[in-house]
Amino acid sequence: MTSLSLKTALLATLLATPFLFSAAQEATASQSGGGNVTAPVVIFQPQPSFSEEARKKKLNGNVLVGLVIDEQGVPQNVRVIRGIGYGLDEKAVEAVHAYRFKPAMKDGKAVSVKMNIDVNFNIYDPKHPPAAQPVSSAPISTSTLINGYEPKWWKEAVVYQIYPRSFQDSNGDGIGDLKGITSRLDYLQKLGVNVIWLSPHFDSPNADNGYDIRDYRKVMTEFGTMGDFDAMLAGIKQRHMRLIIDLVVNHTSDEHKWFVESAKSKDNPYRDYYIWRPGKVGADGKMGPPNNYPSFFSGSAWQFDAKTNEYYLHYFAVKQPDLNWDNPKVRGEVFGLMKFWLDKGVDGFRMDVIPLISKQPGLPDLTAQELSTGGFVALWANGPKRDEYLKEMNRDVLAKYDDMSVGEAIGIDLDQEKQLVDDRRHELNEIFNFDAVRLNRDGRKYVPWTLPQLKAIYTKHAEVLTKHDWDTVFLSNHDNPRVVSSFGDDSAQFRVPSAKLLETMILTLRGTPYLYQGDELGMTNYPFKTMDQFDDIEAHNGYKDEVQTRHVITEEAYIENLRHMGRDNSRTPMQWDGSANGGFTTGPKPWLAVNPNYKTINAAQETGDPDSVYHYTARLIALRADTPALVYGDYKDLDPTHPHIFAYTRTLNGEQYLVVHNFSAEPIAYTLPGGMKAGRSLMDNYGGGESNVTTVHLKGWESRIYKQ
Repeated sequence: MTSLSLKTALLATLLATPFLFSAAQEATASQSGGGNVTAPVVIFQPQPSFSEEARKKKLNGNVLVGLVIDEQGVPQNVRVIRGIGYGLDEKAVEAVHAYRFKPAMKDGKAVSVKMNIDVNFNIYDPKHPPAAQPVSSAPISTSTLINGYEPKWWKEAVVYQIYPRSFQDSNGDGIGDLKGITSRLDYLQKLGVNVIWLSPHFDSPNADNGYDIRDYRKVMTEFGTMGDFDAMLAGIKQRHMRLIIDLVVNHTSDEHKWFVESAKSKDNPYRDYYIWRPGKVGADGKMGPPNNYPSFFSGSAWQFDAKTNEYYLHYFAVKQPDLNWDNPKVRGEVFGLMKFWLDKGVDGFRMDVIPLISKQPGLPDLTAQELSTGGFVALWANGPKRDEYLKEMNRDVLAKYDDMSVGEAIGIDLDQEKQLVDDRRHELNEIFNFDAVRLNRDGRKYVPWTLPQLKAIYTKHAEVLTKHDWDTVFLSNHDNPRVVSSFGDDSAQFRVPSAKLLETMILTLRGTPYLYQGDELGMTNYPFKTMDQFDDIEAHNGYKDEVQTRHVITEEAYIENLRHMGRDNSRTPMQWDGSANGGFTTGPKPWLAVNPNYKTINAAQETGDPDSVYHYTARLIALRADTPALVYGDYKDLDPTHPHIFAYTRTLNGEQYLVVHNFSAEPIAYTLPGGMKAGRSLMDNYGGGESNVTTVHLKGWESRIYKQ
């Protein structure tokens, strides 16, 4: 193996502005056995941010990092050879991990090489900066692109969502907390995920489980302290992972100090932080809400306040008043709190219902058709100043950090998605498009789905999104039921193979994959029987509206539907072992009941079983990390209309991978179309898949990956 050395300078400011890089300034190569070796060329360098503590110290020095650059130009086995401490050793390894190279070449072929990189830090006071060349704003050279895409760490990442209330309780109160998360970081590192998305951890009265925020700069008491957060963040960084947190800024809690002030009087300085309107006389001659907007959580989106004799707008719960983004002071407050967390060291945000921030001028009544078809959601998501405000957010905050932004794109269709994520528009990096995950629902009602429908969604994404857009791949989160119960087969016979199949699909399709806690174990929906078993405000409000008030559905039918679609299915506590309450808490009662199948489905059992869903998912994540074609490669569906087989290829620079899934419980002998031959079997969720065949014999819910 060839040995190389590379000197790289990293220049950062106290204000966490982007690094000014001077990369690949000097490279030498030597190798035994003859032959010329050309040194690898850096084609992508990250812009990591420093912690506030490191910046205050204004540290200088260098870290010598050793690594191997493989034939794909991807760093492997990155380690510190000579360090300087103060957290900069970890920062250097983190940065080098994210480098991408044009690989070294020997006799016209890419080769794996050993390297040493000397990373020099000069953290300076921005009031007295050293002379430096500005960061270039010129267009990216085509030589730095991979298949037309600009390489980014968040495109190559695998994201794991943690719902903190349900992850791990450390103090026996029945509620998950930050110390609990810290205690499980090794588990996540071994799984191989490199970004953690933390659902809201802020101070909240919990009307909507933390999505009603009372103080954006304070940790929820039930979850711990800011010191606990800092320790968790440090543990994440030490394991070379990143953290993104929820940004919930379409609305706040009605207990937030801004709203408390806003509600005091019509002339209060905070009044215009929210959307207040006088009532309107209805056809019955009675005073009513300003318009006919419905709440996502049932009932009117307006709440009357007797003190000021006006209504405030709340798209969600009564205790979640919407912010008035047309007020520049509100935007300034939001941007300030974003900087607070980015300066603390988080790596970006998942932005809750972010398209809803720009309201329709004048707030006119919805038409009967908009109300009956749900068309108002798209109307609300496409307000006239949405893009203006997101560009302002990017310019004033996001562009100044090496961060990741992903928006929950409620009400956004695929064509509109490009307005939000096109990298030339400078708004967001990614959004969650719900076409796939909501395929099996109509509103809150479960509906049957077919495999050709699912395949058509992924094909349309590949056709509509360009090289300037980036996609996300997910089939589960805290707002949706368990993936194996929704899109797989959670029976005793097929739970494991179908869970593995779904993880294979998510980790080999186009876009950044998102896994939800417990997916890697094949956790299932909860067997709910009565309404008192549910915690979710959406479920209870819907019950009051549909069952008790309008009588449009029976209680039995409502609960049956919730067993399929209820949000609490994904919010039951993590199943860590076979002890009481699944090892989630040492207390007598968790905040939400643990699924009774925890004795057979739990992390202790799976981490000890090399054939488990957990270990299979870890191998998939490692394969994706080592295979650029599974990240940046082109996608092609080979058989769009087949009712049970999903077969597709990922192709990059002549290297092709074939993925074949059997979405049924029945064995299928499937002949590949066009005379194609399956190549060398890389992974098979049953093990021992055939190689070099034109017909593959698939068991029920079998999934295979081939190198062509």
